[in-house]
Amino acid sequence: MNQCNSKTNRRWVEALSSVWRLLQQRNTDKGSETNELTSNNNTSHFCFFVLNEPSDLQLRPPTVIGQFHTLFFGSIRMFFLGVLGFAVYGNEALHFSCDPDKREVNLFCYNQFRPITPQVFWALQLVIVLVPGAFFHLYAACKSIKQEDILQKSSYTGFYIFSVFLRIVLEVVAFWLQIQLFGFKVNAIYMCDVGALEKTFNITRCMVPEHFEKTIFLIAMYTFTVITVILCVAEIFEISCRRLGFLKTQ
Repeated sequence: MNQCNSKTNRRWVEALSSVWRLLQQRNTDKGSETNELTSNNNTSHFCFFVLNEPSDLQLRPPTVIGQFHTLFFGSIRMFFLGVLGFAVYGNEALHFSCDPDKREVNLFCYNQFRPITPQVFWALQLVIVLVPGAFFHLYAACKSIKQEDILQKSSYTGFYIFSVFLRIVLEVVAFWLQIQLFGFKVNAIYMCDVGALEKTFNITRCMVPEHFEKTIFLIAMYTFTVITVILCVAEIFEISCRRLGFLKTQ
């Protein structure tokens, strides 16, 4: 009886060991397939990376002055407008008060005082001024134009000079519009014509908050515009000097 039990146990052990070996072999086959798939995926990713490896194109201005204007001065201008502009003009509408201090009078006079808020105007100015350069760089990317070819071929050079000249025109137009809208000084008192809103009186006095800080900010934005125009003119001059051979190409 004991011998039969031992034989039976031995058969069960042999059957379990054979099943265990089959499972190990199957896992080994799956592991090898997984490694092959992983290696194939890595190879395909590597091939995709090689095929889509960036070329020698550098989407940046071909002149030293243009690079300075884009990287340094443009960043300072955006930072100045984004941070300090919000601090100066962020709560202007809330603190703008008139006599009598009524909500509808304050809103009516503020809309008359600010047909467009300075922050919105200067943000639109930055976006519009960047459009000519963005179109040129998009054209250069589509045509696979290298940076050194811009100053060597006349057609590319003319196109780039045209984009810089258009930037100058846009800055001058924005400068003129800023004068017409905001002037050079913000007064502490604004005389508002409320004839269309109130029947008892036509003119009311309104207090402009932080008028001295706004005047300084206006002068700073005028200065940024003038410096931008000067840098654009200097960039055209640098391109002309490089084309004539007075300066070495980059």
